[in-house]
Amino acid sequence: MSLKTIQRTFRRRIWLRTIVQIFFFALVAFISINHTLVVSGKGIPLLSSASLHALCPFGGVVSIYQFATVGTFVQKIHASSFILMIIGFILAILFGPVFCGWVCPFGSIQEWLGGIGRKLFKKRRYNHFIPSKIDYYLRYLRYFVLAWVLYMTAVTGKLIFQEYDPYYALFNFWTSEVALIGLIILSLTLIGSLFVERPWCKYACPYGAVLGITNLFRVFRIRRTAATCKLDGACDIYCPMNIPVSQKTVVRDHQCISCLECTSEARCPAAGTVEFVAGGK
Repeated sequence: MSLKTIQRTFRRRIWLRTIVQIFFFALVAFISINHTLVVSGKGIPLLSSASLHALCPFGGVVSIYQFATVGTFVQKIHASSFILMIIGFILAILFGPVFCGWVCPFGSIQEWLGGIGRKLFKKRRYNHFIPSKIDYYLRYLRYFVLAWVLYMTAVTGKLIFQEYDPYYALFNFWTSEVALIGLIILSLTLIGSLFVERPWCKYACPYGAVLGITNLFRVFRIRRTAATCKLDGACDIYCPMNIPVSQKTVVRDHQCISCLECTSEARCPAAGTVEFVAGGK
């Protein structure tokens, strides 16, 4: 593969993910705004039933216990959340947490703010402010958040995470439904994104914790061929989740979001070295 071909592939791959991210961000923003306007009679009535809760696959996750025991959904959760949860699981089992890397609007805005951070602190400094040993343990916090959310939701039967969820706060900050703690967490996350890429995704997102587990057994994996690797560190520098791809044969890290930024089609200068392929030991 020639250098020009690699560059063309690189531009196509990056723009494809960017377009997908922009589309879903705009879609969720539109539905959230329209849902607010419908209440005052100014929105599009045809989409009046669409809301942020109806679009959130994590709503299906927190409803599993109540649905299995009582046959109903948690308050405010729609059947569509259950359907999206199933679709999300299928995609994750096949391709890993593509929802996190390609679809999630809150992950996208953190990434976009991270672009500003890269310019302010340069690519070798940005996303490396937290010492690696501390960062390693912080990454497991999101599993404690997940356990807490599932337990409290099962006990109360209510969507208690809504008050703390920065994703919900981002698309409803203009309404009275957003709790002060949610706005504080949202602000801290957006500011933190200027220093650490995707801080909420790394350290606190309960849905990311669920999908991250699929990296251990997913069908399509990110595999590095050591024989052709130039060990220039490009894959490590551009990985938003700080995964040391250059030290692995197959990426099974629970934090991988399947963004494909480390692959030869994106950042790696050696064609066919880091690839997204089926299988791999």
